[in-house]
Amino acid sequence: MGARTGHDLTPQQARRIAVRAQLLAEPRPDDVLDVVRHLGFLQVDLTRVVAPHADLALWTRLGGSYEPEDLEDLVGDGALVEVRGMLLPSEDVALLRADMDAWPGDPPLKEWQEDLADWVAANDGCRRDILALLRSEGPTPARDLPDTCEVPWRSTGWTNDKNVMKLLECMEGRGEVAVASREGRERRWDLAERVHPGDPAVPAEEAHRTLARRRLRALGIARPRALEAWDERYDVRDTGEPARVEGVRGQWRVDPDLLVDLDDFAGRTAILSPLDRVVFDRKRMEDLFAFDYQLEMYKPAAKRQWGYWAMPVLDGEDLVGKVDATAERDAGVLVVDAVHEDGSWSAARRRRVEAEIAALGEWLGLEVVRR
Repeated sequence: MGARTGHDLTPQQARRIAVRAQLLAEPRPDDVLDVVRHLGFLQVDLTRVVAPHADLALWTRLGGSYEPEDLEDLVGDGALVEVRGMLLPSEDVALLRADMDAWPGDPPLKEWQEDLADWVAANDGCRRDILALLRSEGPTPARDLPDTCEVPWRSTGWTNDKNVMKLLECMEGRGEVAVASREGRERRWDLAERVHPGDPAVPAEEAHRTLARRRLRALGIARPRALEAWDERYDVRDTGEPARVEGVRGQWRVDPDLLVDLDDFAGRTAILSPLDRVVFDRKRMEDLFAFDYQLEMYKPAAKRQWGYWAMPVLDGEDLVGKVDATAERDAGVLVVDAVHEDGSWSAARRRRVEAEIAALGEWLGLEVVRR
């Protein structure tokens, strides 16, 4: 292997790099804030079929020592802030400020960006009303903010006519307002200057480069231009070093710090959130892990193969199956409807997965029962 010509990796080596980068190998990390800093962000998804995504993602890394109150405390004291549905270290807001200042984007703008800017401009009166109310009242839920929009928001989706919500999202993108807290599923908004630290903006080119390096650090190995969501802007580009994965077409970039001791790998068994970054990019998941999986909560029940919120199972460097489970908190039980085994499981693997299901139930404070 050489940095000049690129690293030749076996599929097993590539998977080990990806698993280590996501802090899912031994030894476990032991600090919540350090984990979020390393991962870059935690997606805010409040689906509680088993546990909210952020809590489940942290439990799989930290183990039974993690408590949801640990995350709540970090948000409450401002160490973590919510930006566009992601929890990230507050100091990282400085890396986003240049993009906020350039909202809705650098020219030349796409048609949808021009339409968005025009819509916000047409409703500047409502925008000013919202800012004035927040300035005087402090954190406020969207339902209590004035809707004085002159031009309604039009969409073929669920946001149609949700004027205040859409305007708040645009104002968040501009760096004017921010999520101050949540009460249940409801966000409370405030002036961004009272939520975000006052660090000066990092120049755009430097910020984007830093975010690209962090993305590769968190993923370990990635396609140079691949993104996980439609609105992402920070692919890994030419950071790290070039790599090829045996049997997989195309080029990759790899974090060279993770190329050491690939034969000395201590894996773990983990039950992952369906939104975990190991599986979130389905194309990358298929290329590296050859794993057949999709989130089926939006499918009719009769068409589901694995279950409404089936959770992928990681064993060592392999994704090996899915656990279909539901937390019935009122009854005090974690109901396991099925454990789907991909391929032929050994008795030892089955014991490891069963032990992890038991650990999940213990962490949730629920008795594990089978249906």
